Amino acid sequence: MRRKIVIVTAVLIVVLAGGGFAFMHAFASKKSAAPPASPPVPIVAGVVAQHDVPIYLTGVGTVIAYNTVVVRSQIQGQIVSINFTEGQAVHTGDLLAQIDPRPYQAQLDQFTANLDRDRAQLQNAEANLARYTPLLSRGYATPQLVDTQKAQVAQLQAAAKADQAVIEAANVQLSYTRLTSPIDGVIGIRQVDVGNIIHPTDANGLVVVTQLQPISVIFTLPETDLPQIQQQQLQTKASLGVLAYSQDNKVKLDEGELTLVDNEILQTTGSIRLKANFPNKTHRLWPGELINVRLLLDTRHDGLTVPASVVQQGPQGAYAYVVNPDSSVAIRPIKVAQISDGQALIDSGLKANEQVVIDGQYKLQPGTHVTILTGQAAEEAKAQSAQQAPIP
Repeated sequence: MRRKIVIVTAVLIVVLAGGGFAFMHAFASKKSAAPPASPPVPIVAGVVAQHDVPIYLTGVGTVIAYNTVVVRSQIQGQIVSINFTEGQAVHTGDLLAQIDPRPYQAQLDQFTANLDRDRAQLQNAEANLARYTPLLSRGYATPQLVDTQKAQVAQLQAAAKADQAVIEAANVQLSYTRLTSPIDGVIGIRQVDVGNIIHPTDANGLVVVTQLQPISVIFTLPETDLPQIQQQQLQTKASLGVLAYSQDNKVKLDEGELTLVDNEILQTTGSIRLKANFPNKTHRLWPGELINVRLLLDTRHDGLTVPASVVQQGPQGAYAYVVNPDSSVAIRPIKVAQISDGQALIDSGLKANEQVVIDGQYKLQPGTHVTILTGQAAEEAKAQSAQQAPIP
């Protein structure tokens, strides 16, 4: 009986041991089996570039004409001819319109005749004085007669001078019948037609001539930028360069130079007004146009730049995804100096020639492994991201 109990106990021990071994083997197998690895995330990457980078201060400006002149008449008269076409380019001295000159020519002729008459009388008086003077020494003429003749000569000389002055004034009036352009520029809309009477008091005058070459732009910058501008002017002792761009910042319109920093800060807006002149040889700047202005403050040598899409914003500020040598990504805090023309200038956080993620950041976490797209695949990924980007 005792032997039977021993045998049963031994059998149970063997069964339990076998079951435990099988359970432990199965558990160990499940524990050692790793979950399937996630596939690498496709991204578009670029390299941190190093080159000279211009530093700009950006503002909004309004184009104004270098000179604007309302051509007015200085006399009253009837317009007998218009000698320009609206929108035409003109030069200084070009005839724009002709006022009827006949009344003023007639006055000039009358004053010229008066001068001729007085000169003839003067000539006769001088001849009489020349005859009377020798007779005085011989006693054939009285001193009173000679003095009277001298006075008459002086009177006629003064009359001739007065006639000459009147003639000069008449010539000036006659010249006013020719309305000419006082500057080089472009003609605006005509305000008076042929046959109308023009007056010096007419509010609109004949036409407006606007000078477009050169041309000016008045723009504003925050008052906090003023110390930088003043410091740069003192250092360079030369005019700072200014670039004019279209409102969408896609087209560079012209290059000019800073000519004025206003002598006061606008208290209502906390900004400073500046003025720049541009050659405007292609007439791409037009008076009244609203444009974007970039003031070239400095040039950073060997600056680090990345595409603007590399820069991401988080609770702690700007950051970028950097691609590690093992094809994983890491978050790197960065400081951005400026973003211009789709390029971000980096103050700190990146090094030259490092690989950074340009597109596909929304799929990434620190440590994520990536595969870098190139060529057509990269272009398609950028286009797809642009379509999925939220509208600001």
